[in-house]
Amino acid sequence: MSCGNPHEVPCSEVLARVYSYLDGEIESAGYVEIRQHLEECGPCLREYGLEELVKKLVHKCCGHETVPTELRAKVLTRIATVRAEIESSEVLAE
Repeated sequence: MSCGNPHEVPCSEVLARVYSYLDGEIESAGYVEIRQHLEECGPCLREYGLEELVKKLVHKCCGHETVPTELRAKVLTRIATVRAEIESSEVLAE
């Protein structure tokens, strides 16, 4: 996904780091870069909003259960794979 505009931090990098951003697991400089990108990029902001909504819904439904590290890694890997497939198909369609 990309809005087609140049950004200091590319859309693909922002979307790859959105869960770390949501979880507050990014250093302050990276946090500022991503926040600035989201303020400038409508498509990434919409994707961020969707991810934030999913995270809140999961939190609400699952309470405060700790997610096993291995499960979290598998889910994030799968999300990255699906995103790469989507981006590849979008590039081929152009």
